[in-house]
Amino acid sequence: MKCKKLISAFFLLCSIPFFGQVYTDKIVGEKNQQLKDSLKTEEYPYALPIWGEKVAQKGYKLPYSAGLSINYFWQDSQINISDLNVGFNNGPQFNLDEIVRFDKSSVEAGALTIRPDIWLLPFLNIYGIFGKANTATKINAGIWVPDADNNWSQVASFSTKANFNATTFGFGMTPTIGIGGGWLALDMNMAWTDISSLDKPAFSYVFGPRLGKTFKFHKPEQNIAVWVGAFRVHISGDTNGNIPLSDIFDLTNAQQKVDDGLTKVNENQTKVDDWWNGLTPAQQANPVNKAKHETANRALDRAGTFLTHLDGALSTAGSSSVQYSLQKAPKDMWNFIVGSQFQYNKHIMFRFEAGFLGSRTQFLGGLQYRFGL
Repeated sequence: MKCKKLISAFFLLCSIPFFGQVYTDKIVGEKNQQLKDSLKTEEYPYALPIWGEKVAQKGYKLPYSAGLSINYFWQDSQINISDLNVGFNNGPQFNLDEIVRFDKSSVEAGALTIRPDIWLLPFLNIYGIFGKANTATKINAGIWVPDADNNWSQVASFSTKANFNATTFGFGMTPTIGIGGGWLALDMNMAWTDISSLDKPAFSYVFGPRLGKTFKFHKPEQNIAVWVGAFRVHISGDTNGNIPLSDIFDLTNAQQKVDDGLTKVNENQTKVDDWWNGLTPAQQANPVNKAKHETANRALDRAGTFLTHLDGALSTAGSSSVQYSLQKAPKDMWNFIVGSQFQYNKHIMFRFEAGFLGSRTQFLGGLQYRFGL
């Protein structure tokens, strides 16, 4: 059963922030009047953004209209797993929600991405996402069953970690507005992460509002921007896949754990049967006792059936496979972010960002080069 869970965690992975901090800035203040006047008369030399010349002549300073970024992103995020169904060797799948409990399941991921972008409109940036990622899925879980008193106990525990490679592709957009060096950006992107063990690419949607301020240096084109914001990620809930049992199962002690689990299930079933048979017909008709008996029998039967099928799969572990389906979601949808970007000149920028609080920690570092189109 550890196998099924580890598969489930697969991908919070490439919920990656791709915001690049450049923006169209409204020039204000008496000390900037000369710059503002020059923009009104200067001919805008590029085709993008649309209406770029009109906006520039109204006193807005535009960044170069195209760019290329290289980013490294790392994230460690806890996830919740539900509606878990697992089967072996293309046999029937069993729903394990009632008997499986997860403890701090998480995905750790590192991704290297390339982000081409253009300013389609003076206040709207659009971009593409192309990247390679490595992810480690860490699962701690156990099988729990009740006894005659409806006290649940763990009969088997599993811990596992599996590493996978993935390819990420997607697109996004960032509406922005800037006035006098202060700015607001609303970054949003959609990405698909392809892993061979999944039936279809995993989908993620990221929304990242940021509020920041840019401070100028003595050199005209140099500045540093700082910002605070939030990071919200949504991932597709449905996950289905097929993976070799030997890829994710620690075979050194798996058989012993399954054997011990079956023994404990049988012991609890005997206790439940003895308790039920010791009740009078009137006590058996009591709705409380009846519900307790049905719940215990259902959970024990499900645990025993699953462990028996897993036992059979372990006997041919080298050729056995696991089929699964599940629903997954981030433990926390939101976390807090802080970031900074140093602009060496209008062409070259260096960016750093960190996210924390909640159950997700992340870091991003990037280099951006901009040019006119």
